[in-house]
Amino acid sequence: MTSLQSRQPWTDALAAAGLFLCCFALVHTWFWAHGQLVDWPGYKDYADAILHHGRVPYRDFPVEYPPGALPVFLLPALVGSYAWSFAWTMALCGVALVAVLAFMRPFAAYYAACAPLLAGSLILSRFDLWPALLLVGALWALLAERHRLGWALLGAAVAAKLWPLVVVPLALVWSWRRGRPWSALAGLAVVVLVFAPFAVLAPGGLWHSLEGQASRPLQIESLGGALFMALGHPHVVTTHGSQNVAGHGAAGAALTLVEAAVIVAVWVAFARGPADRDRFLRSVAASVCAFVAFGKVLSPQYVLWLIPLVPLVRGRRGLAATAVLTLACVLTQVWFPERYWDYALHAQLAPVVLARDLVLVALLVLLVLPELDRDADGVA
Repeated sequence: MTSLQSRQPWTDALAAAGLFLCCFALVHTWFWAHGQLVDWPGYKDYADAILHHGRVPYRDFPVEYPPGALPVFLLPALVGSYAWSFAWTMALCGVALVAVLAFMRPFAAYYAACAPLLAGSLILSRFDLWPALLLVGALWALLAERHRLGWALLGAAVAAKLWPLVVVPLALVWSWRRGRPWSALAGLAVVVLVFAPFAVLAPGGLWHSLEGQASRPLQIESLGGALFMALGHPHVVTTHGSQNVAGHGAAGAALTLVEAAVIVAVWVAFARGPADRDRFLRSVAASVCAFVAFGKVLSPQYVLWLIPLVPLVRGRRGLAATAVLTLACVLTQVWFPERYWDYALHAQLAPVVLARDLVLVALLVLLVLPELDRDADGVA
């Protein structure tokens, strides 16, 4: 029995990896193959500037993303066609992601293996599986009491794309309760190592990149933006690489305040209760969900952040939350990518976009509701 149990995670990891690759191949076909909106040309421009022209990121040319994203932009430029190489770089991240999840909860591994079908063709050209992999690796290490490794991976996730910052206070409580608060220095060290060279070489450019993310206007796909699009025909402008609602800065600021308040409330609630595994994972999922649901920006690839986290929540609550997340994914694919410009230019399908955003709010409510099903939350 012991031998069988020790082999089971590896069996699940291999099976989930195979399922992921099958789903990944499938999104190259059928309706997913049409009307794609891709981000990889921008990544290729970054890689070409560095590798072929010797230019320094942030100093010689602007980069939208944090320095920890650069490795997955550079690697595909070394092998064959960039689009093909980048897609398979993300496939490798996906395989590694589901393999790690198999050691945490097999159900989550198999659900995340369906991520290509859930997120659609955008998974081929966005790099979001990279920070998602790093965050899931950090969670696995923290749960396994490998705190320094967990914090190092969490620092790498933050350096790759800033959104994993919302997990940091929860991880601090987790490590503090286990007498390992100083392990957080490993995460800080990784962040410093990644950011420091560019902070020295190009402080202005690096700051502009970070400040640009914080100062983005209200995107048309966000909850606030979708509400304005559904109620009328607001003036849409293209800035920061996205389409945004002009003239509603106050609404964007209010949404940001709600976002911050909800996230802090999740942190405080976790800190005031027992720091057990189930509450930790549920709080992580809730924090990320709040960041997505109430953010001024809600790009379609943000669902990739939630796909590996929500099914880690156990019991009836977890099953319900996973079902709601699936609905949000389906609603996203109703209008993205093929009908995105119909929405952006003519507000077509605005009720569908708004419904998707409200479903994400419902997902958050499910994750933060008081524990009315204590017995069920312990179900594997």
